[in-house]
Amino acid sequence: MEESMLVPLWLEPLLSTAFFSVCRTHGDAPRSECNMYCLDCNGAAFCFYCRSSKHKDHRVIQIRRSSYHDVVRVSEIQKVLDINGVQTYVINSARVMFLNERPQPRTAKGVSHICEVCGRTLLDTFRYCSLGCKLVGIKTKGDSTFILDDKIEENEGISRREGELRESSQQHDISLPMTPSPPTNSRRRKGIPHRAPFGT
Repeated sequence: MEESMLVPLWLEPLLSTAFFSVCRTHGDAPRSECNMYCLDCNGAAFCFYCRSSKHKDHRVIQIRRSSYHDVVRVSEIQKVLDINGVQTYVINSARVMFLNERPQPRTAKGVSHICEVCGRTLLDTFRYCSLGCKLVGIKTKGDSTFILDDKIEENEGISRREGELRESSQQHDISLPMTPSPPTNSRRRKGIPHRAPFGT
């Protein structure tokens, strides 16, 4: 099967998109962070308000951030993508997976599970640490697939989700802190405040 048949057209653009910039149109609004992506338009990231005005009836997923790395909730991505083999984590009571690989200087000795692409330590018997590494695995090995029919019947989707729930019940939960992105207009103090000298 050709690679183009294995990978949805929107996946590579999604993995290379920069998220969490401030929306140029709605920059003064409270939810103006560009943390959403439209699978139908394949364009740049956009904010909550752009979704309401330009992508109302489209397939949109929201990207979140953990330790300055982009993650997506399993409940959202599994509806449109086969995520079998990718390590998942529980963050703030939600199961997520990383979009791209994260740097890891060295694999510890005695580790039994590592990513087949980047060598990152994994918690369980998964093959990849992220969607990006699974994509590389498909391109280099061709022994896996990302494709998922968007027009799958409802009962097939339910049975697939039940299978994933059974698989996830065997996984270890790990709590990672959700790190908010640094504020764009924060003001820093110019130095250490000093008390005024006592009057004589």
